[in-house]
Amino acid sequence: MKRIAILGSTGSIGHSTLSVVESYPERFQIVALAAGGNLEAAFEQARRWHPRVISMATEANADTLRSRLKREGLNEIEVVHGAAGTVRVATHPEVDFVVSAIVGVAGLEATYEAVRAGKILGLANKECLVAAGELITAEARKQGTQLLPIDSEHNAVHQCLRGGRMEEVERVWLTASGGPFLNTPRAQFASITVEQALNHPTWKMGRRITIDSATLMNKGFEVIEACRLFHIPPEKVEVIVHPQSTIHSMVEFVDGSILAQVSVTDMRLPILYALTYPERVSSDMRFPVSDLRHLDFCQPDLKKFPCLRLAYEAVEAGGAKTVALNAADEVAVAAFLEGRIRFDQIPRIIEDVLAATNSGKLESIRAVLETDADARQCAHRQVALSNADVKKPKRPRATSLA
Repeated sequence: MKRIAILGSTGSIGHSTLSVVESYPERFQIVALAAGGNLEAAFEQARRWHPRVISMATEANADTLRSRLKREGLNEIEVVHGAAGTVRVATHPEVDFVVSAIVGVAGLEATYEAVRAGKILGLANKECLVAAGELITAEARKQGTQLLPIDSEHNAVHQCLRGGRMEEVERVWLTASGGPFLNTPRAQFASITVEQALNHPTWKMGRRITIDSATLMNKGFEVIEACRLFHIPPEKVEVIVHPQSTIHSMVEFVDGSILAQVSVTDMRLPILYALTYPERVSSDMRFPVSDLRHLDFCQPDLKKFPCLRLAYEAVEAGGAKTVALNAADEVAVAAFLEGRIRFDQIPRIIEDVLAATNSGKLESIRAVLETDADARQCAHRQVALSNADVKKPKRPRATSLA
């Protein structure tokens, strides 16, 4: 019986993880949940799963949840809150496996502390490795614990790597759907709406990650994550656009052999793989092989999608640059979703923040979080400037009254 904690239990990955647990009750037990700010979902999860501890984002929500659980006769469930509460969930002594699925750097400290506590980590949060991958992977090696990717592309790479040794790897290929604007002319990017950007052709995801997929920043984050997770240089990680999303990733070996991982586009499958590794267990998630009859591939257009270029530049520099990349992207995407900047201004803001960030190695999680805060402040200033530019009234054209 594997005992599980979920950081981000009310999000899409959290729901998918709970669905997997429900399908295999003889294998998995929910011990701890970090539910964020969704009070109703947290209450239902607490009633259904009876965790030892559940964490809320705020003290007020924790107090409300505690009272509601008490009325249900569930006094034995410990309710905590805030960053300390999330760490409590991640490091609970009864937990074997932690699913890290909190979007952004909000779950960074808890993820790092889970590794320090020797927990096996299922990583669905790429931002943790983007911002602090060097620290997290070093700590995992020190503790002798495993980092298992849940992100579908890296999960696919992990599966392909079972076919050879790391020193035999020539190149890792990360496939990208291309998002909703693969065939949209660059000249139209300034007029892209939030609704259009949220209409991903393949995956149903959260709002930020969907926008990141539309700009290809999500693929840039995956390049950084692959470098750190598999300890390979960025020149050995390539992105290729594959609109069908049939092949999730490929690994090319030095002899020219290429292994590709193919499966349904259902996050429950990589979650199941991570939770049961090194076993493979039976599931009903079957891929129709006849769908392999049509596969398209093309190189990404870095002029249309400069976010991918910025990610490569950031991982080459390392340290503070990748922290700033993630922070600036989060701020810029939020501003776009709120209608304060245009779609085409997202990469401009990120590039400006990167230019203002000093490169350098970060030695602690505190240093990472301080750099993150500074980059966010810089990004907010850039958003304000961009917003002022967007809303600046057009000057009247000179007309002739002759």
